[in-house]
Amino acid sequence: MFGFLKKGLGKTLDAIKSAKPQNSKISKELLEEMLLEADVDYEIVEEIIYYLPPTDEVKRDDLKRVISTYFIYDKPNLEPFKPFVELILGVNGAGKTTTVAKLANLYKKSGKKVILGACDTFRAGAIEQLRQWSKKIEIPIIATNQGHDPSAVAYDTITSAVAKGFDNVLIDTAGRLQNQTNLAKELDKIVRISNKAMPSAPHRKIIILDATQGNNGVTQAKAFNQIVKLDGVIITKLDGTPKGGALFGIARELELPILYVGIGESMDDLVEFSPDEFIEDILEAIFDGKS
Repeated sequence: MFGFLKKGLGKTLDAIKSAKPQNSKISKELLEEMLLEADVDYEIVEEIIYYLPPTDEVKRDDLKRVISTYFIYDKPNLEPFKPFVELILGVNGAGKTTTVAKLANLYKKSGKKVILGACDTFRAGAIEQLRQWSKKIEIPIIATNQGHDPSAVAYDTITSAVAKGFDNVLIDTAGRLQNQTNLAKELDKIVRISNKAMPSAPHRKIIILDATQGNNGVTQAKAFNQIVKLDGVIITKLDGTPKGGALFGIARELELPILYVGIGESMDDLVEFSPDEFIEDILEAIFDGKS
């Protein structure tokens, strides 16, 4: 997948380069300006500067050592459950339902047997959108009508997956944070009923964050994390924003692995996130590719 992440970071890397005079050395003051242009949180920028050696010129190896620490987090050792049930969460407009379809497509192309659960019964549009995606990528779906109990849909999806030998279950959920009390009750019930359908399910709870929201996505994720403990993050629309530096704040504040990033509109534009590749791309933009 090398190079695909760089494609998605194009606007972010251009923002970093735009703040730098040609062939100039990287001072701490210039580094600060470049990182802020990429929407790295101000507090994190100051933290990065603080942990660099006490010289004005910034060296690539020193900066790499410091910024790499933001992506050191515990990666859960996921047991090979079959089916493997994932609960997909996020606010409306973040690209949640489309990302569910992209993730299903990714699993299918790797040889997995996948089923979708349309548990966003709050919006009729979400159910229909997921139905359309299921037809396009030829993956079965369990769906009902608007207003029906989403936990019942989750139960039916998981029990069907168990009975028919599916490998992966992807459950789309509602994302109306403006009514957090109702959402909390709904998600809690989905988790409990999923566990009745299959002990230990859901096995992974993933928050979808819109990269164009920059650091505001951290606030959204924290709100969801209070409702249901999250296990990972997927970033959407990375290609459409110069705010890719917000990934530093997302990784630090949530202490969760960034699993995938959306780098375009096509069904195949969801790629596994590589912290090492992300860091190398940022460093290349700052230092003009020099080692």
